[in-house]
Amino acid sequence: PPPIDFRRFDVLQMPILASFWVYLFSFFGQAHEHEEMNILTLMYWDPDPVLFTIPYFNFPILWYGFFFALGFWLSALLFSKLLRETFQKLSPSEDIPFRVRTAIDRLSLYCIVATLLGARLGHLLFYEKPSLYLSDPLLFFRFREGGLASHGAVFALILALILFSKRHREQVLTPFRLLDLFSVVAPLAASCIRIGNFINQEILGTPTNLPWAVTFGHPADGGLPLPRHPVQLYEALGYLGLFFLLFFLYKKPAFQEKEGRLAGLLLLLLFSLRFALEYCKQEQSALSSPLPCTIGALLSLPFIALGLYLFLTGKKNSLIPQGYGRSAKHRRVNPSN
Repeated sequence: PPPIDFRRFDVLQMPILASFWVYLFSFFGQAHEHEEMNILTLMYWDPDPVLFTIPYFNFPILWYGFFFALGFWLSALLFSKLLRETFQKLSPSEDIPFRVRTAIDRLSLYCIVATLLGARLGHLLFYEKPSLYLSDPLLFFRFREGGLASHGAVFALILALILFSKRHREQVLTPFRLLDLFSVVAPLAASCIRIGNFINQEILGTPTNLPWAVTFGHPADGGLPLPRHPVQLYEALGYLGLFFLLFFLYKKPAFQEKEGRLAGLLLLLLFSLRFALEYCKQEQSALSSPLPCTIGALLSLPFIALGLYLFLTGKKNSLIPQGYGRSAKHRRVNPSN
């Protein structure tokens, strides 16, 4: 299949451009309403978190939910393309479209369930006092009240991908290869989610006098509307940069010959970025950190270590001979040889 051409205005670009214009007009609308404030409040941000309300049911659809779903949708589109290329290269057959569609349908369920359950469990374990959820166990299922932790989501996703690979026994979809393919698209979804956090005025940065500081009108934690680091946008831009980097690297021989190396690079870079940006964030956890850093920074350390291990070790790809892609870059490999 032809590569994705980001210069074309097609179904892949429409949600991105629409989201950009929504953000742009919302931003300038708020700045205009508060134009009597000083220069810092040119970055005043207080949008309505509700995108629209479903008539008759009075059920609000939030911007956060929209960007969460948008991230999954864009990632699924790109993942299906990468999966199709992988089947064509390593296990060519006439039923590739069916195999890709089946894998995507099943894997989507694994990923959605793992993300929600892992993120919710991670939030309750690491960001809330035990007395809160022990006295009210049903709190776990009240997702709309907020509280999803990305560290828990990543851990659950890794387990889900390994379980999927073991259960479905597709020769091409080994656990490490699945992790590598997923690593290419995961930063794109993470970037969309952080934009949703920005609109929700949550995961707040520390107060600052920098000229690009953002004053949140109604912070989710009930704090004062002070100029703060827009750390959600820092993360969104960082994750978007990681997406383009990994999309560029995933076909390189150094990453094709060793399974798990690309996943290791993502974990290493993403959680190193997360660790650094935690120092620009307000502490979100009700628990006390044993180190002079936030709980979020502390939870990033095991993922950094795991990423470094995977990047340095990597498992040799048994379906691709050493040197593949250097002298015969576009040669297909027959797995029966």
